[in-house]
Amino acid sequence: MATPTIFCGYNGWLPRHPEIYKNFINRLLKHALQRSHDSLEHEPAVAAFGEAIQGDPVMKSLFDQVFLQVHEQSKVKNFECLLHELDCIIVTAPKYEVAKDLNGDVIASEPIGVPMYLVFDLLSNTAAAYDLFRMKEFNRALKALLENWGKFLMQPGSNSTLNTTDEGWFGEAGIKNLEEHLGDYSFEETYKCPDPAADDRGFTTWDAFFTRAINDRVRPIKPEPIILPPGRPRTAAYPIPIYNACESTVLRIERNVKKHDQFWLKGQSYSLYDMFNRNDEYAKLFEDGTVYQAFLGPSDFHRWHSPIEGTIADIVVVEGTYYAVLPDDGAEQGDAELEKGDPRGALIRSQPFLTIEATRVLIYIESEDIGTMCFIAVGMAEVSTCQVRVKKGQAVVPGMELGMFHFGGSSHALVFPKGVYFEEEEVVKVGEHIWVNSTLGRAVRVPGPE
Repeated sequence: MATPTIFCGYNGWLPRHPEIYKNFINRLLKHALQRSHDSLEHEPAVAAFGEAIQGDPVMKSLFDQVFLQVHEQSKVKNFECLLHELDCIIVTAPKYEVAKDLNGDVIASEPIGVPMYLVFDLLSNTAAAYDLFRMKEFNRALKALLENWGKFLMQPGSNSTLNTTDEGWFGEAGIKNLEEHLGDYSFEETYKCPDPAADDRGFTTWDAFFTRAINDRVRPIKPEPIILPPGRPRTAAYPIPIYNACESTVLRIERNVKKHDQFWLKGQSYSLYDMFNRNDEYAKLFEDGTVYQAFLGPSDFHRWHSPIEGTIADIVVVEGTYYAVLPDDGAEQGDAELEKGDPRGALIRSQPFLTIEATRVLIYIESEDIGTMCFIAVGMAEVSTCQVRVKKGQAVVPGMELGMFHFGGSSHALVFPKGVYFEEEEVVKVGEHIWVNSTLGRAVRVPGPE
């Protein structure tokens, strides 16, 4: 039986300050209602999405049910309102939201790194959305919309929110947020900035900022030489270091994972057969193995690095869902950020489920020491692109770039096969933010029965 995930926070997916969330939702709704009042035409990509939904009787019916079932807290009351809100989102880059008091003084400022997720968040936590948001036809239509927004974020001018104002990513509050997990290093020392002195740090597009590269010297791989006892052959089993593949917050570690398992609303388990896109051969290889999962926030470093030395044995790209979640009764007692019963954040609470449903990339790495392990990059919400930077047969070493996420937050997993014991470092605990290239723990091949 799975160990229930202890939710340690939402890592920037949901604003921590209530006024920030309220401001964003109300401002977006105001703009959407104004568009509707002015009878403005939808953006072409939004219009195409709307036509795809309305032209399919099943999807149209399910969306009607979503609006009947959604929590009263939702401000999106009908499909047309949703479309107008999407119109507003896809022509702008994510920005900082500022809340001010009656005197005009700033009382809170937080990034809205995944604005479309905040629109779909409450809608997704319904029984009808559970069916709708897993439909291939729905995700095909949504992917086209997300890719259109992605093209905008890759164009010059999409960097307009990269500035030093209160609503800019490099304003006083913005820099503080970006440097929250950087230790003693500044943003400019940590990342490769085209022009560190410029207001936009030289990033000419939003995507260039989001996929920024890191300076090797601030996240070095620390080699750990293997010292064998006298007379012990090099071929004998010995522990090797496993390095962190993504800058991320620890979610859970699950051992003795089953080939087939069910994803219940409580105590979610991993189903290897579904994680590996119903590949029975890989599912058998990793049965009774270990899964380590962590997730990235919108402000994190979004490139993936190899956790071990080895050879890329296989790469599988899986088209999946973007906003499908396991509907629940809201945040549980003891949630780090939300009151009990708060319906927001179901996507974050559903992360193990996302390893079998969401768009993802499976990169299998063959190691001389522990056999085949798998790195899984899981696209969440408006992460419409998982870009792979390696190819099958390529040799990799710890810290080498494997690929990157674009446009939002994300999750990842390391899967170790049966017969390999992974022991995490003492600092690797649920809720801890771990730097990329840090030593996560050690893995060793355990001799099987004679």
